[in-house]
Amino acid sequence: MADDISRTTNDRIEVEAEKERYENVEHIASTKQEGLAAQMDPARRAAVEKRLKLKLDARCSLFIFIYIMNYLDRNNMAAARLKGLQDDLQLSNTEYSTCLSILYVGYIIMQVPSNMFINRISRPSLYIACAMLLWGLISTLSGNAKTFGHMVAIRFLLGFIEAAFLPGALLILSKWYTRRELTSRNALLFCGNLISNAFSALVGAGVLSNMQGVLGHAAWRWLFWIEGSVTMFLALLAAFILPDLPTNARGFTEEELQVAQLRMFEDVGEADTDSEELGAMGGLMMALKDPKIYVMMFTFVAYVVGLSFNAFFPTLTGTLGFGYVPTLLMSAPPWVFSCIFSVINAWHADKTQEKVWHIFGPIAMGAVGFIISMSTLNVAARYVALFLQAGSYAGFIVFYSWISSSFPRPPAKRAVAIAMINAFSQLGNVAGSYVWDLEDNGYRSSYGIVLAMFGVTVVGCWYFRFMLLGLNKQIEAGEMADTTDNDILEHADESLRMRKGFRYLV
Repeated sequence: MADDISRTTNDRIEVEAEKERYENVEHIASTKQEGLAAQMDPARRAAVEKRLKLKLDARCSLFIFIYIMNYLDRNNMAAARLKGLQDDLQLSNTEYSTCLSILYVGYIIMQVPSNMFINRISRPSLYIACAMLLWGLISTLSGNAKTFGHMVAIRFLLGFIEAAFLPGALLILSKWYTRRELTSRNALLFCGNLISNAFSALVGAGVLSNMQGVLGHAAWRWLFWIEGSVTMFLALLAAFILPDLPTNARGFTEEELQVAQLRMFEDVGEADTDSEELGAMGGLMMALKDPKIYVMMFTFVAYVVGLSFNAFFPTLTGTLGFGYVPTLLMSAPPWVFSCIFSVINAWHADKTQEKVWHIFGPIAMGAVGFIISMSTLNVAARYVALFLQAGSYAGFIVFYSWISSSFPRPPAKRAVAIAMINAFSQLGNVAGSYVWDLEDNGYRSSYGIVLAMFGVTVVGCWYFRFMLLGLNKQIEAGEMADTTDNDILEHADESLRMRKGFRYLV
C-alpha cells in the first residue's frame, strides 16, 4: 500500500513538473508572437502575408514535380511489364508481385525514423534533395537488372530511400500552411501522384514504341534509365528551391518569416516548435499513447487496399482488348479527370472546413466504378468505370490533410503521426499487390475485395469522426469551466490542451 501511494505521488510530481515546463515554454513563445502581432499594422500584415503565400506556393510547387518522379520511379514496372520485363527476367506472376510489394517493406521500415530526423534538422530541403538523388540513381539500376534477385534488391532499396519524401513533404507543408489552407495544398501535391499515373502511361507509350525497333525487348530498360536521370536532375534543383522552416528559410524577408510564424501560432495557439525537453523520442512516445493514431492507421490501410488498382491500371485498361500503345494512352485520361476532381474536392473541403463527407463522396464514386467493372464486360461501361475508380483518389487526399489537422501539436508528435499512419498504410500496397492476381472474369474477385475495403474505410472514418467530436465537446466544456484569462486551456491530455476556440476538423 505504501509503495502504491509513493508511486502515485511521484507520478503526480512528474505530471506537475512537465506541466510547469510546458507552461514556461508556452509563455515565452506566446510573448514573442504577441510582440510580433503588436508591431505590425493589419494592412501591412495582409500585404506581407499575401507575398509570403505567393512565394511559398511557387517554391512548394516543386513538390508536385518531385512527386511525379517519385511515382514514375515506383510504378514504371507496370508499363515495362507490358513490353517484356516479366518475360526477360523470367518472373512468375507471384515473383512479379513480390517485386512490387518488396518496395513497401523498405518504405515502411524507414518512414518513422526519417520523419523523426527531418523534424529535428534545420535544412529539410537538403535532406529531401539528397534522398531524391539516391533514389534516382537506384531507379536507373532497375534497367540493369538481370534476375529476380537483382530486381528484388533494387526495389527494396528504392522504397527504403523514397520513404523520406512523402511524409517529409507533408510535414514541411504543415509547418507553413494553416489548417484552413492545408487540404488544397496537399491536393496540389498529390496531383503529382495523379499526373504521374497519366504521364507514366504516355512516357511508357513513347519510349516503348520508339525504342522497340532499335533495342527489341531491351526497350523496357530505357524507361528506368530515362526516368531515373530526370529524377537526379530535379534533385539538384530541389536543394536550392524547396523551403526549409519558417524560422530560417532562405529567399524570404525577415518580415515574411515573422508573419509565417505568427500564422501558425494563431492557427493552433502555440508556436510550431518543440520544447527543449521534448526530443524526437518524446514525440514518438506521445504518438504511441494516442488512440486516434491507431484508428487512422487501420482505416488508412483499408483505404490503400481499396486503391491498389493504381499499380495495375495499365493491366486493367488492357482488359478492354486494345494493343499495348493504345492501352497505355487510354490509361491517361482517367487520371487527368482524377486530378481535376481532386483539386475541386479539396478546395471545397478547405472552404467548408469539413472532412468526412469529402472522403465519403469519392469513395462512393469509386465503389460505383468497382460495381460496374464486376457487372459487365461492355468496353464503354468498363472504361467509364476506370474514370470513377481513379476519382476515388480525391478522398485519399482529404484523408492525408485530416492527419495533420488532427495532430496539430507538438511538431515532434505530428511528424511521427504522419509517418506512422503513412508507413502502416503501405501494408495495403503489399496486400494489394496480390489482390490483383485474381484474373478470373475480368478481375471480378479482385474488385469484390477492394469494394469491401472501401466499406471498412467508411466505418473507420465515421468512428474517427466520432472520436474528434468527443474531443471537441470536452474542449467546449473546458472553456465553459475555465475562469482564468489564459488563452490556452490547461489539461493533462495534450489533445485537449488547446487554444480557446480551437476545434478539431471533422
